[in-house]
Parts: sequence; structure tokens; C-alpha cells
Amino acid sequence: MVLTILIPAVIAGLLLMLLVPYKGARRYSLQVPATQFHEADSVLSRRLLIPGSDAYEHYYRQHPEFRDPDDRARGYPGLLSPFARHYHAPTFSAARANFQMIDVMAKLTHENPSARTDKGIHLQSPQQSSVQKTDPSDASLFLIRWLRNGGAHSAGITLLRDYHLYSHKGRGPRAGEPIRNNHRYAIALTVEMDHRMMQSAPAGSSVMESSEQYLRSGALALKLALFIREMGFGATAHIDGNYEVICPLVATDAGLGTIGRMGLLMTPRLGSRVRIAVVTTDMPLVPTGDKFDPTVLHFCAHCRKCAVNCPVAAIPDGPRFEMDGVRRWRIDSEKCYQYWTVTGTDCGRCMSVCPYSHPDNILHRFVRWGIKNNLFFRHLAIKLDDVLYGRKPPIRPLPEWADMMDKR
Repeated sequence: MVLTILIPAVIAGLLLMLLVPYKGARRYSLQVPATQFHEADSVLSRRLLIPGSDAYEHYYRQHPEFRDPDDRARGYPGLLSPFARHYHAPTFSAARANFQMIDVMAKLTHENPSARTDKGIHLQSPQQSSVQKTDPSDASLFLIRWLRNGGAHSAGITLLRDYHLYSHKGRGPRAGEPIRNNHRYAIALTVEMDHRMMQSAPAGSSVMESSEQYLRSGALALKLALFIREMGFGATAHIDGNYEVICPLVATDAGLGTIGRMGLLMTPRLGSRVRIAVVTTDMPLVPTGDKFDPTVLHFCAHCRKCAVNCPVAAIPDGPRFEMDGVRRWRIDSEKCYQYWTVTGTDCGRCMSVCPYSHPDNILHRFVRWGIKNNLFFRHLAIKLDDVLYGRKPPIRPLPEWADMMDKR
């Protein structure tokens, strides 16, 4: 008797939560950085400093607070090292191969004016002249659909802002140079990272998949940049290891997602389980519009699952705090990177446990819609995720196919 009354009441309550739009996340507004960031201050740039070199001494004289944590990280085996904790020959070798391919692609990120002359292509060929008269809306739609058709999960366009750009290059042959970019638009794209591969994070499959999607997103960005150049406009591709922009900031303004607690872009259908690349250009385009979703930040504020599962507590567990005039969560990059140097992979544990990163199927789309629509359902979804998947989800072994070559 009790169940016959209780069950319909519960169902009715759930339907009410879903159908009544009450987001309750107004105080989580979109905020942008007030200053530019110097790429040399990122931990991935600092790791390239050679102890005893002039560059090493110069940098740490200016930033002594980073010397001790950086030197500790240098004392561990390192990313993709055969002496690292999670060393696995097949997956580590696959990752190295992917990163070598990305290094080769780096030669194409910036336009080489002589390349057109060598091919006998003129800047004002008939097709280029006609495209320059094309309606920006049509060009924008074409580029986005072409990227999606070529394998991008999502793509969007924004005006290029000063805070999107690093102030100076921090690595490579141009290290220390101010970044000058007179392009007006930025096109951001994402590619999906395989859910099963990431469930084994922080084992070798995570860095293998990470590098795979850096390569894939980079190839799409380069293809787009080359196409735009063929149309007679300037374009620069920003890919792994060769960034002049902060990709998550560009992607946010292009309407592709929101930066969450773990400091990564949270997309509506894949969460942080994406890799990003960007192309900046002077080709006239139309921004895709602001699609900022404050419910994602509200969810992150109450979920905290990434912080609970971070192996080294590098993700803040508390509320956002103000930094450089912006309220946000800031991960401890030094702790995070040091863990990479121990494991040999770029971890990904936070990404693998995030409720938004579940497979993009009908069930999870329904849940995400409820999370976006109603405050009470949002809180319920956090509890249900813990019940169904665990507050600390187990780490799955490597996929069988990824482990078959390891004969140890």
C-alpha cells in the first residue's frame, strides 16, 4: 500500500523537477581575465629550462617561488619515461609517435609567404577573389560544418580578444618574444577523447589517447588554416606545443563550453573529455554567439568529484576565489605536473570520474538536460552519480587490445 503511493509520488516529483525550469545559478556569471598570461610562467614551459643555463638562472631569479617545486619534478623520471611508475611500452611508444607527428606539423602552423610563390599560386586567383566577396555568415557555416564533417565534435567562432593571447612566447625558438596577432577572429574546435581509454587513467592508455586527440585536433586546425590561406586570407593554427592563445578561453567565448573546477573546458555533451585546437584568422566571419551555461559552474561547485579523486589533491576542494580580478578555481599546476613526472602519463583521473564525461548516449543526455533545467534535479544527479558509479570510481585495467603487446 505504501509503495503504491510512494513510487508514483517519487516519479511525479522527478517529472516536476525536469519540467519546471528553475536553474538557480544566477550568481555564476561568465568572467574574463583582466590581464594576459606569459607562457613562460606555465609549468609546461618551465619544465624545458635546463639547470645551470642562463635562461634557467634568469627565470628563477625573477620567480624564485617556482624553483624548488620545479627542481623536485626534475628529480623524478619524467613524462613518458621508461622508469616511470606506469611505464607501458606499447602505449608510451604510441604517445611518443603521436607527439613526434605533432612536432612535424608545427612547421605548418604559421603562414610561409614563399610557399605560395613556390607553388605558382597567386594571392588573388579567381577563386580567392570570389570567396573574398562571400557573405561572412555563409563562410562561417561552411567552416563549422566542414570541421564537424571532418571529425570535430564541436566548433565555434569568436572575436579574438587580448586575453585570449599569451603576452609572450614561453617555449620554442621564439621564447621571450611578445606575441603579435592582428587577426580579428578565432575558430575553436574540439575532438572527443575515448571514454574507455580514459577509464584506465592514470595508466598508459590515458597519455596515448591524449596525444592521439592532440594530433587529431591539430590536423583539423592545420587543414583549416591551410584552406583559409588558399582563399587569400591570413591564418595561424594553434596546436599542442605551439600555442599563442589559451585554448579554453577561446573555446568558452566561441560557445563550446565552460571552464570548470578542474581548470578544463567542460562541454555540454562530453564534459572535459575533449582536446581543443584553435585557428586565428582575418577572414571575415560571424561569431557563433555566447552560449555560457552557469549551471555547469553550479554543478562543479557542489559535485567536487574531480577534487576528491585527484591523486595529489591538486584540484581545489572549496569554493571559487578571486584571482587577478576573476572568481575561479585554480588547480595547483606544480602538484599536478609533479605527479605526471612520477607516473609518466598526463594522468586524466579528474576527466575520467567527472559526471559530465560519461558516454554521450540517450540516458546521459537526458540527465544532462535535467541538470541544466532544474536546480533540485542537479543536486539529485550528483547523489545518483555517486550511487551508480561510486564516489571514487574504480580504475579499470587497460583495454585488452592496448595491452596485448606488453609481454612482461
